Amino acid sequence: MQTNQVDYFPILMQLVLAVGFVAGTIAISNILGPKRKSVNKDKNFECGIESIGNARIPFSVKYFLVAILFVLFDVEVIFMYPWAVNFREMGFEGLLKMGIFMLLLVVGFFYVMKKKGLEWE
Repeated sequence: MQTNQVDYFPILMQLVLAVGFVAGTIAISNILGPKRKSVNKDKNFECGIESIGNARIPFSVKYFLVAILFVLFDVEVIFMYPWAVNFREMGFEGLLKMGIFMLLLVVGFFYVMKKKGLEWE
């Protein structure tokens, strides 16, 4: 199978069209959109709560630990989808490998539970 540069022309055109559309939409909305500035509009606003004090307060390490554990277990579940799709083709060897994978996942989960990594205080 041989390819040349002409075969990539539709991809290039789609990329140019997408970037041009986004840039054009932003430029047109900036030109045509209302420009009303006020003290209330320039305030920091989040979730309906007024900002009070310094925003640079340290977060608890627990927050980051829970976030990292969520990503870790979520990615491990993603690895199960290709296995489930190819379950029959992989046979007993695939079942054994997934069993080992699940065992390590459960051991890791119990380790996190033992260390109380998911408990808020």
